[in-house]
Amino acid sequence: MSLAEHVRTLGRGPGRSRSLTREEATDAMRQMLSGEAAPEAVGAILMLLRMKGETAPEIAGFAEAAQAGIAPVGGVDLDWPSYAAGRTRGAPLFLHAARRIADDGHRVLLHGWNGADRKVRDGLPDAGIGMAATATEAEALLARDGIAYMTLETAHPALFALLNLRDTFGLRSCVNTVCRMLNPGRARASVQGVFHPSYRLLQADAAALLGWDQLSVIKGGGGEFERNPAKVIAGFGLRNGAPWEGSYPALSDETRRLSESGDADFDRLVVEATAELARDTLRGVVRSAPEDAVEAL
Repeated sequence: MSLAEHVRTLGRGPGRSRSLTREEATDAMRQMLSGEAAPEAVGAILMLLRMKGETAPEIAGFAEAAQAGIAPVGGVDLDWPSYAAGRTRGAPLFLHAARRIADDGHRVLLHGWNGADRKVRDGLPDAGIGMAATATEAEALLARDGIAYMTLETAHPALFALLNLRDTFGLRSCVNTVCRMLNPGRARASVQGVFHPSYRLLQADAAALLGWDQLSVIKGGGGEFERNPAKVIAGFGLRNGAPWEGSYPALSDETRRLSESGDADFDRLVVEATAELARDTLRGVVRSAPEDAVEAL
């Protein structure tokens, strides 16, 4: 099918339009990533989906096509996407939580893009996390440090170009959700943060369609997987491939936004609480076997 046919499916009007099937969504994303699709058709599909609201089969199909366009990273235990814009986030304490998971012996792959916000990437050295431009570089960092952050713009330029259309539209699109559904390391476990609570179940349902195993999605600090210990946190996702919902109690009596952090004790509690939720996601997942040492980067 041409991309124009997918536009017609979504935009025929009341009583005639419908959502894309998973197979149609896969085909549409494949065409959008090819670089050969008319930009008007790409914009039409993304904005029609925004107006309609994405379905789990659409996100699963888009993610399936996007996954096929990124080189696989071997030896990953935990997938950790980071795609929030950071407008309501303080220091990226979740990076230190990810580092703790790596220190436990699990291999953690972060990947992302945060727009003009530099907090995440500027915070990587302080957390002891190296940055990789390619899957090969990520594998080397994982073998050396147990953790790596892979940059979307170099690892998947075609998907990055679609994500960057936000600057053209002035609005987010479903590509933001698709990026969170990437799993470059084909890890059995993934943790995801969202800003809007409605996306928690959407991403969980899409993951189930994709056959994922372990997943935790929370409304996190600034849209990242970062737990506020001063609030009750609802979790959605998968456990052993089955739909799962959980609730985590507040661990502090303080009433505080994560963007207002800066108190050392509270920040430490944020890191510990986030790391523990990641550990809960990983329970039952066998750690990757160590590989041969690689040359220093």
